[in-house]
Amino acid sequence: MSTMSISSDEVNFLVYRYLQESGFQHSAYTFGIESHIAQSNINGGIVPPAALLAIIQKGVKYTEAEIMLGEDGVDQRSMESLSLIDAVMPDIVATRQQALQQQTQQAGTVSKGPAGLIKQEQEPNGAENSTTAGSNLPSGNNYASNMPGGAASESMDVDSSIEIPSSKATVLRGHESEVFICAWNPTQDLLASGSGDSTARIWDMNSGTQIPKQLVLRHCIQKGGTEVPSNKDVTSLDWNCDGKFLATGSYDGYARIWTTEGGLASTLGQHKGPIFALKWNKEGNYILSAGVDKTTIIWDAKTGQCTQQFSFHLAPALDVDWRNNTSFASCSTDQCIHVCELHHDKPTKSFQGHTNEVNAIKWDPTGSLLASCSDDMTLKIWSMKHDNCVHDLQAHNKEIYTIKWSPTGKGTANPILASASFDSTVRLWDVDRGACIHTLTKHTEPVYSVAFSPDGKYLASGSFDKCVHIWSTENGQLVHSYKGTGGIFEVCWNSRGTKVGASASDGSVR
Repeated sequence: MSTMSISSDEVNFLVYRYLQESGFQHSAYTFGIESHIAQSNINGGIVPPAALLAIIQKGVKYTEAEIMLGEDGVDQRSMESLSLIDAVMPDIVATRQQALQQQTQQAGTVSKGPAGLIKQEQEPNGAENSTTAGSNLPSGNNYASNMPGGAASESMDVDSSIEIPSSKATVLRGHESEVFICAWNPTQDLLASGSGDSTARIWDMNSGTQIPKQLVLRHCIQKGGTEVPSNKDVTSLDWNCDGKFLATGSYDGYARIWTTEGGLASTLGQHKGPIFALKWNKEGNYILSAGVDKTTIIWDAKTGQCTQQFSFHLAPALDVDWRNNTSFASCSTDQCIHVCELHHDKPTKSFQGHTNEVNAIKWDPTGSLLASCSDDMTLKIWSMKHDNCVHDLQAHNKEIYTIKWSPTGKGTANPILASASFDSTVRLWDVDRGACIHTLTKHTEPVYSVAFSPDGKYLASGSFDKCVHIWSTENGQLVHSYKGTGGIFEVCWNSRGTKVGASASDGSVR
């Protein structure tokens, strides 16, 4: 029987992929640069999701079996489960076993199994697992089963009438790695997706056929006079207002503009490193991007040229959002938010108050209020009329990954704000009052994405528990649920509010 070994390059790649899957995109980038991931010969497309956790779990089980058997070869099942720390510190396990045996002999009887004692000792607050593990359950939530690691059971703990049947779901396969993002075309049912396999894809959902047509948008770079795949993740994408063009941003440092037929219209090259966010303005004449090089750039969509580059952040810029056709806000790991205007050399406004990196920013539909969310577990609402935040919303107990405003229009009420957190909850906020109006608690792992339906009546949420939930924004009740086969990175609605798209860690789009 041949022996198995693992190289340092392979370990580095597994850590790099784990950071990506956990949502730590900029940490993954920095680690990838320092460990020279790009120079390794590892084919990332064949590495399954959660590979690092799977290997660690198998190693723990092997060590567990080794400890259980004992030196004399006799099965010693005095412990039913081990933590990772136990696995690498067998001496501590042996000491604990001896203490437990002495305690049992003194008591004469055992009322509780040793595994229960160990669990109490190791997990007083349920916070010892990894960020993507089931330890992020809100208190009192019984949705997860008692499986190891807190994983949710395969059958959802919801009313069967709420579950979306497989007949109403289409599974789109073709990507060879995680699918980080997805977005519907604003005028027709074309669903775009971006993946770690260095491609974006456009799926034609107009026909309603069982196997929709897909266009593969390969992100290539020039090397030695020929085009070769960039082997970098597609991290962001956005359709322009009339749906004729799709813009993508990649870890290879380039933004690209594509036609709906899959043709490459422009390549935008000015960033020095990965692009984290990218948005069209409403008029469709400019594209805005944010990168690890600490800058934000406004591009002329027709010429593909850099119109202006803004270098005000002191660390990677994580998100951008247009206020109007020429003004925008940007946020960064430097904890600052800047509001900038085309042809102005300095920010027109800067907001400070977050105590950790700012993950996302969004202007309300009127452009008068700016919402921000951070790893400091707070949401803040800012106004151009004030220097300090007008609301400091504190209710989440872990990092807040993203936020969305509800749409406004004829007959709709004042907009509400939705926040998605690693604490496994989604919250809906009445911003006028600065109050949380609903806490949505059915997810059992970090929530990466939320999206309002076009009429604002429903909210879709996607989590690493593999579930997409659809909620009523009026009463906070769960309306529909769907469980896929991979952790959900992004959810989005089509323009008519009849379909929800979701992209997943196992390479599927649904």
